[in-house]
Amino acid sequence: QVQLVESGGGLVQAGGSLRLSCAASRDMIPITVMGWYRQAPGKQRELVATITRGGITNYLDSVKGRFTISRDNAKNTVYLQMDSLKPEDTGVYFCNADSVARGTRWGQGTQVTVSS
Repeated sequence: QVQLVESGGGLVQAGGSLRLSCAASRDMIPITVMGWYRQAPGKQRELVATITRGGITNYLDSVKGRFTISRDNAKNTVYLQMDSLKPEDTGVYFCNADSVARGTRWGQGTQVTVSS
Protein backbone atom coordinates (compact mmCIF):
# COMPACT_ATOMS: atom_id res chain seq x y z
CA GLN A 1 0.00 0.00 0.00
CA VAL A 2 1.42 3.35 -1.06
CA GLN A 3 1.57 5.62 1.95
CA LEU A 4 3.41 8.19 3.99
CA VAL A 5 3.17 7.87 7.76
CA GLU A 6 3.92 10.95 9.83
CA SER A 7 4.68 11.28 13.53
CA GLY A 8 6.06 13.77 16.02
CA GLY A 9 3.57 16.61 16.17
CA GLY A 10 2.26 18.03 19.42
CA LEU A 11 1.93 21.02 21.70
CA VAL A 12 5.00 23.01 22.70
CA GLN A 13 5.72 26.40 24.23
CA ALA A 14 7.30 29.16 22.18
CA GLY A 15 11.05 28.65 22.00
CA GLY A 16 10.71 24.89 22.24
CA SER A 17 11.52 22.14 19.78
CA LEU A 18 9.76 19.32 17.97
CA ARG A 19 10.96 16.70 15.52
CA LEU A 20 8.67 15.39 12.80
CA SER A 21 9.23 12.11 10.99
CA CYS A 22 7.69 10.72 7.83
CA ALA A 23 8.25 7.17 6.61
CA ALA A 24 7.42 6.19 3.04
CA SER A 25 6.23 2.72 2.09
CA ARG A 26 8.67 0.57 0.13
CA ASP A 27 6.58 0.61 -3.03
CA MET A 28 7.24 4.32 -3.37
CA ILE A 29 10.91 3.72 -4.03
CA PRO A 30 12.71 5.42 -5.69
CA ILE A 31 11.77 8.81 -4.31
CA THR A 32 13.27 11.99 -5.70
CA VAL A 33 12.18 14.94 -3.56
CA MET A 34 10.71 14.74 -0.07
CA GLY A 35 9.40 17.67 1.87
CA TRP A 36 7.19 19.25 4.47
CA TYR A 37 4.32 21.66 3.97
CA ARG A 38 2.07 23.30 6.53
CA GLN A 39 -1.38 24.79 6.65
CA ALA A 40 -2.55 27.22 9.31
CA PRO A 41 -6.26 27.80 9.95
CA GLY A 42 -7.74 29.98 7.23
CA LYS A 43 -4.54 30.00 5.20
CA GLN A 44 -3.26 28.19 2.15
CA ARG A 45 -0.85 25.31 2.41
CA GLU A 46 2.75 26.49 2.12
CA LEU A 47 6.06 24.82 1.50
CA VAL A 48 8.25 24.63 4.60
CA ALA A 49 11.26 22.65 3.41
CA THR A 50 12.31 20.15 0.77
CA ILE A 51 15.27 17.84 0.28
CA THR A 52 16.43 15.95 -2.77
CA ARG A 53 17.74 12.43 -2.74
CA GLY A 54 21.23 13.91 -2.95
CA GLY A 55 20.67 16.16 0.06
CA ILE A 56 20.02 19.54 -1.56
CA THR A 57 17.68 21.50 0.68
CA ASN A 58 15.30 24.41 0.28
CA TYR A 59 13.54 26.35 3.07
CA LEU A 60 10.76 28.84 3.56
CA ASP A 61 12.46 32.12 4.47
CA SER A 62 10.71 32.40 7.83
CA VAL A 63 12.08 29.05 9.06
CA LYS A 64 15.67 29.38 7.85
CA GLY A 65 18.09 28.98 10.74
CA ARG A 66 15.42 27.38 12.95
CA PHE A 67 14.27 24.29 11.03
CA THR A 68 16.44 21.53 9.59
CA ILE A 69 15.24 18.95 7.09
CA SER A 70 17.12 15.69 6.73
CA ARG A 71 16.61 12.38 5.07
CA ASP A 72 17.59 8.74 5.54
CA ASN A 73 17.36 7.10 2.14
CA ALA A 74 17.96 3.63 3.56
CA LYS A 75 14.87 4.03 5.75
CA ASN A 76 12.83 6.02 3.19
CA THR A 77 12.28 8.57 5.93
CA VAL A 78 12.39 12.34 6.04
CA TYR A 79 12.72 14.40 9.22
CA LEU A 80 12.04 17.98 10.19
CA GLN A 81 13.83 19.27 13.27
CA MET A 82 12.06 22.42 14.44
CA ASP A 83 13.83 24.62 16.98
CA SER A 84 13.02 28.05 18.41
CA LEU A 85 9.38 27.50 17.56
CA LYS A 86 7.06 30.48 17.33
CA PRO A 87 3.26 30.69 17.63
CA GLU A 88 3.11 31.49 13.90
CA ASP A 89 4.56 28.03 13.21
CA THR A 90 1.27 26.52 14.38
CA GLY A 91 -0.54 24.45 11.80
CA VAL A 92 -1.00 21.03 10.32
CA TYR A 93 2.24 19.75 8.85
CA PHE A 94 2.06 17.48 5.83
CA CYS A 95 4.75 15.23 4.45
CA ASN A 96 5.15 15.10 0.68
CA ALA A 97 7.12 12.74 -1.53
CA ASP A 98 7.69 12.49 -5.27
CA SER A 99 7.84 8.81 -6.22
CA VAL A 100 9.18 7.93 -9.66
CA ALA A 101 6.73 5.03 -9.93
CA ARG A 102 3.79 6.32 -7.89
CA GLY A 103 3.75 10.07 -8.47
CA THR A 104 3.32 12.69 -5.75
CA ARG A 105 1.92 11.50 -2.44
CA TRP A 106 0.85 13.25 0.75
CA GLY A 107 0.78 12.17 4.35
CA GLN A 108 -2.30 12.53 6.53
CA GLY A 109 -0.92 15.53 8.41
CA THR A 110 0.22 16.06 11.97
CA GLN A 111 -0.80 18.97 14.19
CA VAL A 112 1.85 21.30 15.57
CA THR A 113 0.69 23.85 18.13
CA VAL A 114 3.02 26.46 19.60
CA SER A 115 1.70 28.36 22.59
CA SER A 116 2.89 31.85 23.48
